[in-house]
Amino acid sequence: MIHVLGIDAGGTKTVCQLADEHGHVVAEARSTGANLQAVGELQVEKVLHEVMEEALGDREVIPAAICLGIAGVDRPDDAAVVRGIMKRIGYKARTLVVNDALVALEAGAPGQPGVVIISGTGSISYGRNARGVAARSGGWGYVLGDEGSGYWIGRAALRAVLRAEDRRGQATALTQLLLAHYGVDRPQGLIHAVYHSNLKPSAIGSLAQRVHEAFAAGDEVAVGILRGAANELEASAMSVARRLDLIGQSFAFIMAGGIFKAVPWLKDELSRRLPVLAPGSTVRLLEVEPAAGAVRLALQEVAGQATVPAYGLE
Repeated sequence: MIHVLGIDAGGTKTVCQLADEHGHVVAEARSTGANLQAVGELQVEKVLHEVMEEALGDREVIPAAICLGIAGVDRPDDAAVVRGIMKRIGYKARTLVVNDALVALEAGAPGQPGVVIISGTGSISYGRNARGVAARSGGWGYVLGDEGSGYWIGRAALRAVLRAEDRRGQATALTQLLLAHYGVDRPQGLIHAVYHSNLKPSAIGSLAQRVHEAFAAGDEVAVGILRGAANELEASAMSVARRLDLIGQSFAFIMAGGIFKAVPWLKDELSRRLPVLAPGSTVRLLEVEPAAGAVRLALQEVAGQATVPAYGLE
């Protein structure tokens, strides 16, 4: 029997699924994030090796193909690093390395035109049309972009608290929520808590839940932050849809990433806005692991039918 491995490596978590030739998942393994920019090459290799070994377990199985979805492989230098990692641990299997957004889109709209909006620790919108042309918006990393992501929301919350402390900004319920989150008594304590204890993007991204709490209580500052996040994600998704000439056609926007569950208002707001801006479109939350899309692509690779959409000339 043929088996394949499908892997989704994100900024917060990595999921590896072992599936049979019918796509039925036999085993699943999980670990921490494996974003090359955030954790580095050695940690990415360690995480990928761990999840692949755990998924295979004691089974006498040699995967016929492996599909890895990971951010950054659209950039040649990063792609070379990731392919080197997979060559070292790839079990001599046929290996397909693609952007993590493609596996999420394949999981949510298998083989179909569509746009996936990912908001987790980072953010990106990615889509393909019926002609096999792809486009993306965002995905520039937490320093240069990732607007509307968990990190972006969390950083905005921290800045709002400090601006309020300086009397440069509006008082906000976020102050007490963030002080409690970090276990400090005064905003000044955030300096050590953030810079010296846990500066990882995923840690700052976890503050999005505190922002949602303040938003639900009607805090104006939190409302402004989440409206800003919705605006950024809307702009990113619509940029992709327009460049792929999808407006007016029947296609799906797929929302993926932990922020849509941590901040359900964002899911509801984009579900309201996007069909108005793109008549004929639907909006839905990805209800399965993105790794399921990697499994589908791995099975296509076994059959010699895997195709990676090419970015159009713009």
